[in-house]
Amino acid sequence: MGDRLRYRKKPDQTVVAVQLNLETEGFPFRKWGAEQWCKGGDWIVDNAGECYTVDADVFAKTYRKVSPGIYYKTTPIWAEVATKAGSVWTKEGESHYLAGDYIVSNNEDGTDAYCVSAVEFRSMYERDE
Repeated sequence: MGDRLRYRKKPDQTVVAVQLNLETEGFPFRKWGAEQWCKGGDWIVDNAGECYTVDADVFAKTYRKVSPGIYYKTTPIWAEVATKAGSVWTKEGESHYLAGDYIVSNNEDGTDAYCVSAVEFRSMYERDE
């Protein structure tokens, strides 16, 4: 892996999100090359056409409401470029990445990780020095 650096969402990078506020045990879905799991209370996010879920506690800590249904990720993330293909475990399941993709984490120590393609990462994030 490369060096883990600090980034922030670009100011124009909002998402559409709805909380799954239903009495449910959740449901499985396929994403990022493996089965994922959405739990009751999680958020279903549409990030410029890329749809995924975010754990309820993580969403509450990292996003703020801009207007009804529109949210902005306010907390910094840490990311490094993958030097070879692999996978990372997320709160929803396993996610696969390719060499050159970014391994992103909500925590500086690399925990609460997920992966993002290089093209998507560069369009969404900027260095936070």
